[in-house]
Order: sequence, then structure tokens, then C-alpha cells
Amino acid sequence: MNAFITIMLDIILPVFVLIGIGAALQRKFSLDLYTLAKINIYFLVPGIIFVKLYEAKLSWDVFQQVFIFFALFIVSLYVFSLLASLLFHYNKSMKVAFSNSVLFYNSGNYGVPVNDLVFRHDPFALSIQILILTFQNILTFSYGIFVLKAINGGKLKAALGYFKMPVLYAVLFGVGLNVTNIQLPAFIETPAQYSADAMIAIALLTLGAQMAQLRFSEHLFSVYASVFIRLVCGPVIAFSLVLLLHLDGVVAQALIISSAMPTSVNSSIIAQEYENEPAFATQAVIFSTLLSSVTVSATIYFVRILF
Repeated sequence: MNAFITIMLDIILPVFVLIGIGAALQRKFSLDLYTLAKINIYFLVPGIIFVKLYEAKLSWDVFQQVFIFFALFIVSLYVFSLLASLLFHYNKSMKVAFSNSVLFYNSGNYGVPVNDLVFRHDPFALSIQILILTFQNILTFSYGIFVLKAINGGKLKAALGYFKMPVLYAVLFGVGLNVTNIQLPAFIETPAQYSADAMIAIALLTLGAQMAQLRFSEHLFSVYASVFIRLVCGPVIAFSLVLLLHLDGVVAQALIISSAMPTSVNSSIIAQEYENEPAFATQAVIFSTLLSSVTVSATIYFVRILF
């Protein structure tokens, strides 16, 4: 019990302190959420992805392990969400919203800080989380937007829109420079490092500001189902996959913990932008984030015992 409380106080509480500051600043000053979101998506997230992939000391075997895990994990979550959609007789738009709330989890402005605190700034563990963040961003801003646009047409435009996202180029340049062992000049490396260092605090502040704007309305039963799959089934599926793939050590710990993150705010943002069940998407983010303080702590606790 003492270990669980320590996890809550030392790892989860610092995350929620910054989220709370963001919420308080939003209520006091009505921050421009559009600008904050753009700073995160177009500057901070690409910055940390580029820097961490450029600096990563990951072997090809580890990269393959993380990719295979992520692919199987997403497929498993999709099957769970599809079964729930069939069970609850959702219409097409609700099927997409429910699926997105389960598939897209907060691996960036929640997952990165948690990983950083759990593994005490271990660059290897953080590199694994950055890979998950990279795969999640690619999934969110390709498949996520594609299926929303596909509801009312515009599939080609949806597919082409992904190539405007800087995350793709951060991945390509980060991996490319790492593989070729090209040393960046200081006038590029230093600003890149500054942008990466700024990501955690600004991202959590942004998450808090965004949550302060969210409101409750309908679809509460569906929200509970989404939260259960995301926060409870997610880590159980991840644990099963880790055993199936014979993973252990830091890799296993980092992957299971990453799977326990709450629903991504991006799922709510794109739902609002494309007017697809925004009320449900918003509540899924709120409930999953609040309840994750307990479920993520429990996941970290059991992972430390098992691995």
C-alpha cells in the first residue's frame, strides 16, 4: 500500500498539479486554446520526437518489438471497440467516435511525463515512449482524420492532409540523421533541444486548459464503456501481448505503462473540428483523465512487481 501511495504522490500528482495549473490559468485568463494546440502539434511534439529519435540508442530489434506490439495492441483495441459498438447498436458516426476514444490515448502530454518520472529520466525508456508517441500521432492524424472525413466523403483530401503534418517529417529527419550518424551543428541542435525540453510542462498546461473548457452532457453509459476499455482492458491486453512477444525488463514495463494512458485530447479536438459526436468525445477525455490517476498508479504498481 505504501508503494502505491508513493506512486500516486511522486509520479501522478506532479502530472495533475501541472494539469490543474493549466485549468486555473484557463479559467482566469481564457487562454487561446487554438494557439496552444497549434504550438503543441506543430512545434513541441515534432521537436521532442525529432530530438529523441535523433538521440535514441535503440537497436533495430527493439524498434521492431515496439512496432509489432503497437500494431497488435491497436488491432486488439479496435476489435474490442467494434464488439462494443455492435453490442450497443451504435450508428456510423458513434462507431467512429467510440473507436477513436479507445484507440487514441494520451501518449504525449501525459505519457511522456509519466514515463520520465517512472524511469527517472532514463533515455532508453523515454525513447520507447517516444516511439509510441510517434506511432500514435501517425495513427491519429492519418486514420483518425481519414475515418471522420470518410463519413461524409473527402477520403483523398483526408489522406493528403497528413503530409502537411510536421510530425511525419520530424520522424523522417530524426531517424535519418540517427542512422547516418550525422552530427547536427549547435545552431540547430540547441534550439531543437530547447523545444524538446519545453514539451512536458507546456503540454500538461495545455491539457489542463483544454479540460477546463470541456462540458458534460449525454452519452454517459457509452463514456463509461469507453473508459473501461481504455483504462482497464488496455493494460490487460498490453500485459498479454508482452507475454506473447516474450518481452521483459524496461521494454515490457514502458510498453504496459504507455498502454494505460487516458483518451487523447486530440480525439476530442478532431471530433469537434469535424462535428462527429463532440459531446461524447469530450466526456471520454474528462472521465478517462480523472480516473487515470488511480488506474495508471495501479498499472505502475503491478508492473514494478511483475517485471
